[in-house]
Amino acid sequence: MTVTVLDQTVAARAPWSAVVRRGQTLTIVDLHGNQAVDCLIYNAADTAERYSAPDTVAAQGGIFLTTGSVLRSSEGNPLMTVVADEVGRHDTVGGACSRESNTLRYGHHTKHQHACVENFLIEGSRWGLGKRDLVSNINWYMNVPVDPDGCLGIVDGISAPGRTVSLRADMDVLVLVSNCPQINNPCNGFDPTPVRMIVTGE
Repeated sequence: MTVTVLDQTVAARAPWSAVVRRGQTLTIVDLHGNQAVDCLIYNAADTAERYSAPDTVAAQGGIFLTTGSVLRSSEGNPLMTVVADEVGRHDTVGGACSRESNTLRYGHHTKHQHACVENFLIEGSRWGLGKRDLVSNINWYMNVPVDPDGCLGIVDGISAPGRTVSLRADMDVLVLVSNCPQINNPCNGFDPTPVRMIVTGE
């Protein structure tokens, strides 16, 4: 029998974190559609082992995540597996927005704007994590197509209200999320909105 362990709504622009135990499933719900959800994953027992974009991309032979994708750690171990996906493609290369990148891309008038890196630092501090523990992240729901010449861009999302992606924990993992506050590009439709995080288990 499947039971709900945790069911929380993450406000627009806010951080979130939780430990998801081995065998439990985390489902992320894009409540209003077109909302990027930046994500970092750590071995809950040893946070020195954490999500590795290069290991994940190399092992699956592609840069996009969808059903069947295994999120691998810096040690090459499975952290979580995507077991269901109503969108079809999620980003591994777009990175997390920061005050510095906002200033570089969009101008000095954006320097005061809250960004994903700040969310990760705020939430990570609850678990003893700092700036040196931040690595390349996953961007659930973010649409970052890559052109044949290797150029990429952040464009309108391909999600819709209520669409979900579900991840099974392959070990006890700490999941950090920044419900992206970006308003300068289309990753959130220029209007950040809440998302829902549901953890279920036997």
